[in-house]
Amino acid sequence: MKIIPAIDIMDGKCVRLTQGDFSRQKMYSNNPVEVAKSFEDAGFERLHLVDLDGAKKGAIQNISVLKNITDATSLQVDFGGGIKSAEDIAAVLENGAALVTIGSLAVKQPALLAGWIKIYGTKKFFIGADVYDEKIKIRGWLEDGGIDIFTFLSNMKNIGATQFFCTDIKKDGAMQGPSIELYKKMIQHFDGISLTASGGVTTLNDLHLLQKIGCSGAIVGKAIYEQTISLTELSTF
Repeated sequence: MKIIPAIDIMDGKCVRLTQGDFSRQKMYSNNPVEVAKSFEDAGFERLHLVDLDGAKKGAIQNISVLKNITDATSLQVDFGGGIKSAEDIAAVLENGAALVTIGSLAVKQPALLAGWIKIYGTKKFFIGADVYDEKIKIRGWLEDGGIDIFTFLSNMKNIGATQFFCTDIKKDGAMQGPSIELYKKMIQHFDGISLTASGGVTTLNDLHLLQKIGCSGAIVGKAIYEQTISLTELSTF
């Protein structure tokens, strides 16, 4: 199981939200590049980079942070937040991202995503599902997506998507453990799915549980910044 540290960006700074609430944010660093370098120095190869401003506004806002990180490190970065056009896809890839994270657009315009998958290949896309009581939320978790997680995943698999991550909004930033039962249900429902867990990871035991149920990866954010798991422990998991 691959461990993927996370950086969430607001106003160019590294922050974390609690349960997706933009009013409940905590700033951890005003230098995301240095944070990314610390991950690389600890031995990580991947980075989950989220443009929270872009997700909220529906248009990319922090692509310069992506560029600065990919110039300064060799991390394989997946970047998302506000992506809505072919020009956005091209810009994200040109600025160094290894994968493009798609969330809201996958819900609202799956046919458009299907076209991009045909052009760039499925390995370039990391499909995010943000859920609250198994219902999809979009636009930085601010709007109801009008679809449940299982229907959404079925739709995505039908258009050729293969790499998914799921965030349980209730768990995100709450430091109360991940949604083991939800992920177990998803993996059982979709045999062979490549599912990365996101939200709630607090201890090494959480990671062992996610590995046991078959998750292919885990995104870790607040646990790193609050130091409930050390970078050394994570990098040797």
